[in-house]
Amino acid sequence: MSVNSFGHLFRLTTWGESHGPAIGCVVDGCPPGLDLDEPWVQQFLDLRRPGTSNNVSPRQEPDRVRIMSGVFEGKTTGTPIAMTIDNVDARSADYPKDAPHRPGHADFAYDAKYGFRDPRGGGRASARETAMRVAGGAVARLVIPEVNIAASVVEIGGEPDESRWEELLDDARTAGDSLGAIIECVAVGVPAGWGAPIYAKLDAGLAAACMGINAVKGVEIGEGFAAGRARGSESMEAKQASGIDGGISTGRAITIRVAFKPTSSIGIGGRHDPCVGIRGAPVVEAMVALVLADHKLLHRGQCG
Repeated sequence: MSVNSFGHLFRLTTWGESHGPAIGCVVDGCPPGLDLDEPWVQQFLDLRRPGTSNNVSPRQEPDRVRIMSGVFEGKTTGTPIAMTIDNVDARSADYPKDAPHRPGHADFAYDAKYGFRDPRGGGRASARETAMRVAGGAVARLVIPEVNIAASVVEIGGEPDESRWEELLDDARTAGDSLGAIIECVAVGVPAGWGAPIYAKLDAGLAAACMGINAVKGVEIGEGFAAGRARGSESMEAKQASGIDGGISTGRAITIRVAFKPTSSIGIGGRHDPCVGIRGAPVVEAMVALVLADHKLLHRGQCG
């Protein structure tokens, strides 16, 4: 069993490792006739790429995307859309084959499952893989033009005051430490009716998609855990604002909060993000877009 695909009718498969020659994805199920070119995808990739400031990994990857199939004369054809990004700044010597398992990483877990692992930058477990989720999410946005998706950092190191973030990051970097972060994503324009009761709940799909992002340890939909601390009389208005009832969208805005753990790569070699959550916003947006595109097609398939 190997689960490298995500989605039902709109399906994303990713491939590649952090230090391999390239990473890539295949988007299957995209409707034909949509305007798609490389600049459209590139604008989203540029938001998550490394090497752009002191607060992200210094690895210099331009992340230039190439569309290899599924597009003719600027239009999607309905066939699989393949995209690739070359890895140009890997330093595999930073990760010797006999390197011990790194605490907080997937090294031990991969060895336990497969009996073998690619030690170079975490291999498939690296956040490098999320670039292809962003590429797939760019295509998904074309399927849901009625929806606006926007995510941003709202906390770093437990601090919601943005004016203090630079100081916190500088202190953590100087100390060889790292910080966690919380991303908030809002989807506006989702029509009422997407999702399904019981086994295909829209909120469950969104939670699973965001929980599957590297370094994510918590997801809240709408009022989230605050609902467990509230009285019914206090939470009714918050429920109305959640955008999803009974697993089905209500037409209101959908708010998702995603918690990224502090980067585990402290005190070891290699190049890493002092706060991996800083580059998490475009990844969260992509996963939300992928889920919503899939649910739009599922809804249309059943209800017309």
